[in-house]
Amino acid sequence: MSRVGKLPITIPAGVTVTVSNGLVVAKGPKGEVSQEINPDMIIDIAEGVLTVNRPSDSKMHRALHGLYRALINNMVVGVSQGHSVRQELVGVGYKVSNEGNLVEFVLGYSHKIMLEVPKEIKVTTETLKGQAPAIMMECADKQLLGQVAAKIRSFRKPEPYKGKGIRFAGEVLRRKAGKSASKK
Repeated sequence: MSRVGKLPITIPAGVTVTVSNGLVVAKGPKGEVSQEINPDMIIDIAEGVLTVNRPSDSKMHRALHGLYRALINNMVVGVSQGHSVRQELVGVGYKVSNEGNLVEFVLGYSHKIMLEVPKEIKVTTETLKGQAPAIMMECADKQLLGQVAAKIRSFRKPEPYKGKGIRFAGEVLRRKAGKSASKK
């Protein structure tokens, strides 16, 4: 039995989960998220607890068991509490600003980078004196949030020598010594 797949999901108050024709829909105070699932998987909802079961021990069903349980749990957490990501821009002259869901980056290129963030994501930026500019994003859909965060990071990945680039808050980078450290 899958360790992740067999864990029950407690549905908090104010959240409704419906299953029909291979589509799971979670609605809550933070929004609505839907996910298609394999019609073979068995989803039981009883007394505020959701469980995901598999019909057989075939390799495919074992693989999908933990996957769908994790996806549905992310949906329930997203519509009840929400997911958030904070990214920092480390580098001289790096800036970020937003106007609604249009985000403008200045990352040392010859041009500014404009990104239209999906309307499901709430974006805020901050620039405090003595700290790196930061961008915070909140969304009920963890998958969409991670995809947008990865796209933003791809504009200027952190480099290993000085650590300049866009990084997630709290991320630890492996730093390299550089050329001068090897000469002796």
